[in-house]
Amino acid sequence: MCRNIKPLNNFEPPATDEEIHQAALQFVRKISGTVRPSAGNQMNFDQAVEDISLISARLIRGLITQAPARNREVEGAKARARNTVRFGR
Repeated sequence: MCRNIKPLNNFEPPATDEEIHQAALQFVRKISGTVRPSAGNQMNFDQAVEDISLISARLIRGLITQAPARNREVEGAKARARNTVRFGR
């Protein structure tokens, strides 16, 4: 999986439409192998991002879990700590 795509389920507050869109964009970039599609492919690229965004939002909002919601700040702090160990910054 692309490292830039982060889990969006079971957070408080819930994932925003923008976060879902950004994850869809990263996914389409990954599977298409391009960050900036050619002019001839732009419409298909953009449509794929929109389609995946809608489907992802429906999935995330429909999932049911018994686990307590995760806190964004706490998860962000954990990620920064892992990065410090990994990259030494």
